[in-house]
Amino acid sequence: MKILVVGAGATGGYFGALLARAGEDVTFLVRPARAAALRGRGLRVVGRDEEWTVEPRLVTADELREPHEPYDLVLLSVKSTGLDRAIEDVAPAVGPDTAVIPLLNGLAHIDALNARFGARAVLGGVAKVVTTLDGTGDIRRLAPLAHLAFGEQDVRDGTVSARVERIRKVLEGAGIDAPVPADVLTAMWHKWVFITTFGAVTSLMRGTVGDVYDTPGGPDLGPALLDETAAVAAAAGHPVTEEERAATLAVVSASGSPMVPSLYRDLVAGRPTEVEHLFGDLTARARALGVPTPLLDLATLHLRVHQRRVDGA
Repeated sequence: MKILVVGAGATGGYFGALLARAGEDVTFLVRPARAAALRGRGLRVVGRDEEWTVEPRLVTADELREPHEPYDLVLLSVKSTGLDRAIEDVAPAVGPDTAVIPLLNGLAHIDALNARFGARAVLGGVAKVVTTLDGTGDIRRLAPLAHLAFGEQDVRDGTVSARVERIRKVLEGAGIDAPVPADVLTAMWHKWVFITTFGAVTSLMRGTVGDVYDTPGGPDLGPALLDETAAVAAAAGHPVTEEERAATLAVVSASGSPMVPSLYRDLVAGRPTEVEHLFGDLTARARALGVPTPLLDLATLHLRVHQRRVDGA
């Protein structure tokens, strides 16, 4: 299977490195500066008592425009702020039989990809991996999780298509947990609920989960935000199970927890956030569905003020 990984950051880079290490035909689409760095030291994975390197096959957007055969699989791993450019960059790689699996959170990217490549080409995807890119450009693994759930957009009963089964075998052969949910859009909604609840708790209060929870009044915030985000999902036809609610609360309501999401790290570092993709889209859907979300609206406003400052800098 001919695979193109768009981006070589903490998420796509890690999945791509696993696939390359397993001997799969993997190419990374990267910016020229990242290509130069990777050619110099390889794509290295460190942490959790392991250290290994793959010598990645690389291509830039300009090089990808040269005549070539389409890819069988595209793993799209970029921030939503770079989505539009990534779609145009990757377009020459997508043929009539190419499957595109986006690894972004939220749902707005599905509409954009469907519009550009057609819904048949685009699968739903939910990535769960605990990695970060360190100052040297290496991928630092912080937990053993390597999970990529995916499936056909229009399947609601767990049916596994032939191409999905083929992709699953390739992913699992590389050591990636690759379940096929009964309904991948529901799985995407549920991760969206988690991400926005986690992000809102920490960004609104400008602290870790433990900072918030251990402050008087703090224990009420996580459950209240989860009630709002889960209500939007339920109104959209994707209710969150009690088990999933409990799992989210275990993360966002934990005394002493140092946990923060990447959105919070971007916020305190003065970097752009994915406010519109994650929060703006969810609050817009809430309004369209008639679901009140006062706390989520406040978190969205807070992040928009930050983004306005970043854009004006």
